[in-house]
Amino acid sequence: MKQKSLIALVIILVVCGVFFKESVYVLNPGQQAVVTQFGKPIGKPKTEAGLGFKTPFVQKVRYVDKRILNWDGIPKQVTTKDKKFIKVDTTARWRVTNALTFLQTVQGERGAQFKIGAILDSATKNVISRHNLVEAVRNSNLIENKIKEKKKEISEKRAKGETFIEDELSGEVERIDVGREQLSLLIAKDASAGLLKFGIELIDVQLKRISYDKSVEKKVYERMISERKKIAEKIRSIGQGEKAKIEGRLTKDLQKIESEAYRKAQEIRGIAEAKSIAIYAKSLKSGSDFYEFTRSMEAYKNTFSNRSKFLLSSESKFLKFLKNGSLAE
Repeated sequence: MKQKSLIALVIILVVCGVFFKESVYVLNPGQQAVVTQFGKPIGKPKTEAGLGFKTPFVQKVRYVDKRILNWDGIPKQVTTKDKKFIKVDTTARWRVTNALTFLQTVQGERGAQFKIGAILDSATKNVISRHNLVEAVRNSNLIENKIKEKKKEISEKRAKGETFIEDELSGEVERIDVGREQLSLLIAKDASAGLLKFGIELIDVQLKRISYDKSVEKKVYERMISERKKIAEKIRSIGQGEKAKIEGRLTKDLQKIESEAYRKAQEIRGIAEAKSIAIYAKSLKSGSDFYEFTRSMEAYKNTFSNRSKFLLSSESKFLKFLKNGSLAE
C-alpha cells in the first residue's frame, strides 16, 4: 500500500513539474515575446525580462530579438541623374519595435531581412537617381574651398611678381548641395515609412561602397589616364617655359657681367697706358739719350734675327748704337 502511494506521489510530482514547465517561460534581456494560442497572438507582447506565464500545452511563446540588428545588402546597379552607371553597396541597422506586428507580417528575422532589402534597394535607387554622382561620392565642399583659398593665395603672390606652376593646375571642382551623408539620411527617411508597418524601426543607412559598373569602368579609367597625361604634358610645358625664362635671365645676367668686366678692363688698360705714356714722356724730358737708346734696342729686337741680312750705309742713323758693337758685323 505504501509503495502504491509512493508511486502515485511521484507521478503527481512529475505531472505537476511538466505542467509548471509548460506554464512558465523565461524572457531574457534583449528579447521580447508574443504568446500565441493555436497560432493566433494572445494579448500584448511582453518586453520586460523575467518570468512569464501561459496556458500549458495550448499556448506557445515566440521570441523576438529587440536588440539593434544589422542588414548588409549586395551591390546594386543604379543610374545617377547625370547618367552615370554605378554600383551601390548599402548597409543598415534596424530593430523590432512591435513584436506582434512583426510576427504577423514578416513571420521572423529572415522575412524581415528580405523585406528590408527590397525596400532599401528601391529607396536607394529613387534617391540616387535624383542626384549627380558627385553628391554620392563627397560629403562636403572642402576641396572646392581649399582650391579657392589656394587660387587667392597664388593671385596675391603673382601680383608681387612671383610665378607658380600650381595656378595652371587648379581646375574647377563641381560644387555639391547634398553630399553622401545627406543622401544616406534621405534613403533612410524614404525607407522608414515603408518599414514601420512591419513593426520595424530603421535606425540608419550607410552607403558602404560606390563603384563604377564593369561595363563602363574601363572607359572611366582610360579617361582618367588621358586626363592625367594632359596634366603631365601641361606641367612639362610650363616647366620648359620656366626653364627658358631662367636661361634667358641667366644669359642676360652673364652678358651684363661680361660687359661690365670688359668696361672695367678697358678702363684699367687705359689708365695703365696713360701712366705708361706719362712715364715715357717724363723719361724723354729728363733723359732723351736713354729714351732713344731703349727705343732703338726694341727696334733691333723686333727687326733682326739670326738669319737676317741687311745692306745699310755705315752712316745710317739706324745703326747709330751698333757702330762700335759686335752686332754691326
